[in-house]
Amino acid sequence: MSPQAKKRPRRVFNGFTLQFPLSEIQDWAETYPLDDDQAFDAGKKIVAGDYSRANLNEIVNWKSPRRAELITKNTDAEIAEALRIAVSVNEPRTAFAVLMGLAGVAVPMASAILTSFDQKRYTIIDWRALDALGVPDWGITLNFYLEHYFPECEKLAHAAGVNLRTVDRALWGWSSAQPS
Repeated sequence: MSPQAKKRPRRVFNGFTLQFPLSEIQDWAETYPLDDDQAFDAGKKIVAGDYSRANLNEIVNWKSPRRAELITKNTDAEIAEALRIAVSVNEPRTAFAVLMGLAGVAVPMASAILTSFDQKRYTIIDWRALDALGVPDWGITLNFYLEHYFPECEKLAHAAGVNLRTVDRALWGWSSAQPS
């Protein structure tokens, strides 16, 4: 490295700290206000082979309506192929990578799309979830999701005796109840 090049300080992840008692996961999950039935129905249709833009739009509009305009930059063929591949692969990294190849899809949106397919293998990551886990300013990368976030959510679900979707709703619910 040349003497002029600056080294970026390496961030070290020190773990998560759930911001509320584990025993309150179900209570916080029940505060989740958004109706996600249509998004999860769209996910079921995708798994069944309907790789349409309409199904993807349903999920995108539920997760983040701001991203909907970016999704229009993808062709129907690109959307169909990405959804087909994401549903059919065994490796989460591959499913994420394919979806992230679409305009408007980064890790948080890909996690929502994949969660709509399979709530046992995926969960949603976003700033609210990270806030509830005590790391609100941590960058959301695919490696962070796979190596740290997803395993932590699995651990919380197991410890609380709930499923991943309940953990996701609880994290969102707690964060949304905090003063801005």
